Amino acid sequence: MRPDWFPPLAVTSACATIGYVAWSGHVLALPASIAFPALWSVARSRRTAAACSAAYFLAASRGLPQGVAAFYESDIWPGLILWLVASSCFVFVHAALWSRQSGGWKSLRYLAAMILMAIPPFGIVGWAHPFTAAGVLFPGWGWIGLAALAAGLAIMTTRYRPAAAITVVGFWLWSAAFWTAPNMGQGWQGVDLQLGNSLGRDNSLARHRDLVATLRRQRRPDTSTMLLPESALGIWTPSVTRLWRQQLSGTDLNVIAGAAVVEPEGYDNVLVRVSANETEILYRERMPVPGSMWQPWLPLTGRSGGARAGFLANPIVSVGDQRVAPLICYEQLIIWPILQSMLHDPDLVVAVGNGWWTKGTSIIAIQRASTQAWARLFDKPLTMSFNT
Repeated sequence: MRPDWFPPLAVTSACATIGYVAWSGHVLALPASIAFPALWSVARSRRTAAACSAAYFLAASRGLPQGVAAFYESDIWPGLILWLVASSCFVFVHAALWSRQSGGWKSLRYLAAMILMAIPPFGIVGWAHPFTAAGVLFPGWGWIGLAALAAGLAIMTTRYRPAAAITVVGFWLWSAAFWTAPNMGQGWQGVDLQLGNSLGRDNSLARHRDLVATLRRQRRPDTSTMLLPESALGIWTPSVTRLWRQQLSGTDLNVIAGAAVVEPEGYDNVLVRVSANETEILYRERMPVPGSMWQPWLPLTGRSGGARAGFLANPIVSVGDQRVAPLICYEQLIIWPILQSMLHDPDLVVAVGNGWWTKGTSIIAIQRASTQAWARLFDKPLTMSFNT
């Protein structure tokens, strides 16, 4: 007879394996996350359900400690603490909604957990959400595909899970056989940079001229709009504005790039559009990285600073005659920003990031995979630009 501890240990280990595989940065691996609700539902106790949830989430977000250590140039302890704190929301929701009852009641509870982890406040740290797999399983299905996946996840918590698993695997194999990446978007071109942690910190004239030269060198003949990574332009000031307009003089090129708009009470992480004739702040980030950027507790202590969160503001922006859904860095890892944007049926998705601090982790690969999956679900072109 097996020891009493073996089933909980086996289930917890399986959850960790699923989290590791699904969130490895390969878009076609995302559907592995669909096994999580099945394992959560067979847990024998709330304690085991909590352990399963922790194992899945911690394995999925395993790059965070190393990334935080690199960002702050410190030892790994701050990253480990943040890693554990971030997982607490996921664990709390799934442990609280776990039930010994089976059938439809457990399915409803899991659906409630999924919804809570998709929207604020819990959705602020709603990483590794199985909803992301919808774009791989049901490319082009849009909201119907998302509903189909939600139904499949709910069934995975019932005794009909073998039938649901077989169906999901069938769609998975079909998608893997015929998978195509999203189109770039007509007239759009993303430019990846390898400038490390100097991007956004080096605001010298030489750096800006080098960026313009890079755009000129890489521009394709059919390109009218080029995309640069998050923080590419550093602090956005009138001097930087004049410099870029001068450098683009005589061209018909639109440049969209990340920058920071600093004000006494804090700063906005933004995308700006600049051309030879005009400039504008195109988009203000709805959800900066909690902790390192967004620090809502500062006003409570009488201090200012940190990035401001726009939350439900500007889900889409206009670039010429196109409606664009922008996603900056952290917004690519959570659910509600992209779903809010898709409610407005944009023509294009653009995604930027400054991931120099993620070296040696799969974080940028996960950002890319997640964004590709959402673009394929809603059949939208996608343009991306990252700095490493």
